[in-house]
Amino acid sequence: MIEGAGNPPVIGIAGWKKSGKTTLAVRLIAEFTRRGLKVATVKHAHHDFQIDEAETDSARHRRAGASQVAVVSAKRWALIAELEGAPEPELAEVVGWLEPCDLVIVEGYKWAPIPKLETRRREALGSQPLVEADANVIAIAADHAADGAGRPVFALDDIAAIADFIAVSLSVAKAAAKTAAVPTNP
Repeated sequence: MIEGAGNPPVIGIAGWKKSGKTTLAVRLIAEFTRRGLKVATVKHAHHDFQIDEAETDSARHRRAGASQVAVVSAKRWALIAELEGAPEPELAEVVGWLEPCDLVIVEGYKWAPIPKLETRRREALGSQPLVEADANVIAIAADHAADGAGRPVFALDDIAAIADFIAVSLSVAKAAAKTAAVPTNP
């Protein structure tokens, strides 16, 4: 579990390939941002990935042997680091690199010891429920009737309800405050 003073709440989105993880993560990011939260994300890739184009200057720097390349512009920056045989960083370490935020949404890291939502779609490439083997699954989001093994089950597209559940479950104060509208007298 990623805990400690100064660490933001972390929620994982986990499921089998094609289960709706990215779609749910993107929609939750938009919902929490709409509610006024600063959201950071961590995306785990099980494959080699490329974030700079083959012939960009930064790619050429990396191919020439630079172990780290920072690309900086007026709108964004990125740091690309080559592991050079070192082990993949642990999720807690990666979360520690993030700037202060209100919530971290993690996509992937299926077996990380963090609270997570399990996504399920009929078209997913796996069907064994993660909740059966992972006590960190706190809810299910599915596109069909599903057994939550005692956890709440949400429709995969009920983003407001899922966001409300995360806000309450993880004590995301700003998000919880946005959902509990207080009536005012005119």
